[in-house]
Amino acid sequence: MTSDIDEFEGAAREFLLSDPVRNTVLLTVLESLRASGPTAYGDTPASFGWYRDSDSDPDSEVRGAFLRTPPMPALVSEAPERAVRALVDVLAEVPGLSGPDSSTRAFVQAWRAAGRQATVASNRRLFRLAELTPPEPAPRGRARLVTDADRELLIEWFSAFGADVGEPTADPARAVDRRLANGELLFWEVDGVPVAMAGTTTPVAGVARVAPVYTPALLRGRGYAGAITAAVSRRSLGAGYQVVLYTDMANPTSNALYQRLGYRPIGQWSELKLA
Repeated sequence: MTSDIDEFEGAAREFLLSDPVRNTVLLTVLESLRASGPTAYGDTPASFGWYRDSDSDPDSEVRGAFLRTPPMPALVSEAPERAVRALVDVLAEVPGLSGPDSSTRAFVQAWRAAGRQATVASNRRLFRLAELTPPEPAPRGRARLVTDADRELLIEWFSAFGADVGEPTADPARAVDRRLANGELLFWEVDGVPVAMAGTTTPVAGVARVAPVYTPALLRGRGYAGAITAAVSRRSLGAGYQVVLYTDMANPTSNALYQRLGYRPIGQWSELKLA
């Protein structure tokens, strides 16, 4: 365990980079902490941990990692069952945990065995873009890069997106400023009026993750989400990145949309609510 990002990266970065697609969230959160400091996601500094096969050998293989950015749920990688079970004591006060199903299942068993309560808050599917197939016909409008002048609308839309997916953003303004700085947010506009947005996280190890994708409720069903997702995906592909995204498995509309665009499922993740 450590609160030192340099120490954590020195120990666990090689492990995380061994599968940058499945470790995309941990890697991009680390990138944000690097760029914005240890309180990038809240007032409490981030903390980190990793698991080795041997306590006594600092050169033994790292086989799992996690991080916490309160008040957000802890993030855990794939790891041996014994490593995940050991997190029950380490994360005794955490309100939630997010990770691949293999890790969250083992954690739930150990958490409940300790007399605690755990419920599945959401089930997600990780997709990787194979061959981009833009929507045809495309809706009216065009994509454009957002600017600082769009900040207030972006804050409003980030807040609405968080409410829609059941994950309220603790500080939408800070999230927007971080995303404006990375230059990877696009609007879809019709007659000069924004009608949808999408972006990617800062690319790490050749992987860019599409997030968020948002269309205001009154403008949905017109193809804007597909068009802006295709635009931001094409932009990342053109820069030479692998492109991935997560969907809520309870939302058949978005799952079908992304598969029509050429995304293919490669794994399942869960977020737990803990008490």
